[in-house]
Amino acid sequence: MSKQPELDSQQEQQLLQQLGSFLSESRNPDSMDLDQLDTLALLQRINQADQQVAQVIAGILPQVAEAVDAIVAAFAAGGRLIYIGAGTSGRLGILDAAECPPTFSTPPQQVQALIAGGPAAILQAVEGAEDDAAQGVADVKAIALSSKDVLVGIAASGRTPYVVAAMQQGQALGATIIGISCNPDTAVLEAADIPLCAAVGPEVLTGSTRMKSGTAQKLLLNMLSTASMVRSGKVYQNLMVDLHASNQKLLVRAARIVAEATGCSHEQAKQMLRESDYNAKLAILRILTGLAKSDAAALLAQQAGFLRQALTQHQQDANLMP
Repeated sequence: MSKQPELDSQQEQQLLQQLGSFLSESRNPDSMDLDQLDTLALLQRINQADQQVAQVIAGILPQVAEAVDAIVAAFAAGGRLIYIGAGTSGRLGILDAAECPPTFSTPPQQVQALIAGGPAAILQAVEGAEDDAAQGVADVKAIALSSKDVLVGIAASGRTPYVVAAMQQGQALGATIIGISCNPDTAVLEAADIPLCAAVGPEVLTGSTRMKSGTAQKLLLNMLSTASMVRSGKVYQNLMVDLHASNQKLLVRAARIVAEATGCSHEQAKQMLRESDYNAKLAILRILTGLAKSDAAALLAQQAGFLRQALTQHQQDANLMP
């Protein structure tokens, strides 16, 4: 039998009072009959609650835009995006970070995620890990967090000691700190340069913050990473032109992207991909400009990898030719 974490009476009263003040921990008056509903009605109740999440996110888009701009600036300076969280929040950070290399061909170190309890906590809860403030400090030190980086602390409650301590250490190191919480006036938001409060309210299942709160966090992380990659030149039109074709599905997707961007046939797209080292962005530029591989690569490098800018520059150069 596992040993349960113990609190003295004063700590217990403080935590009880704290949790009692959180929107995410309060009871939802619209779901008091949850255990009496049939399956369809139960699902409808959950779905109705979920629909509120996107509306809440819409209300904080100016702050999200500020966070994206900070991440883009960090990338341009050679910095990193680091997520840190515990439990569901930590796992959501890991999921978002893990998707960046195949989607945008980012190096693994550019977007990273830390979770309380380490890798073992990805699949199974690690007892007491979220309460370990010292480990939060140690974890950001271990990755050599610096003033060039952006650290995103994720905690639905907004109180997680592991996350708060890591954010405070990040501030001391000069990193830009973003805080994501689903409760206002919390330590995570106070420790952030850019606070993102997604106050989605009480859960359908009281205290189960993997539900609306988890969905809100997932939406925010999707926005932070995707918008930052778009603003960093990883996208042309609405196409993932920097994806890493690491399996059969992605190879076919890369060919489709090249064909969509250029209007060429699927076979032509596959051939140009092969001739361009399976670099979709390079293949598109070569088809649209007729440039040789080395010239197209040089033009892309000159434009910092922005395909649209490279196409514009090529057109301007062509117009200047006698």
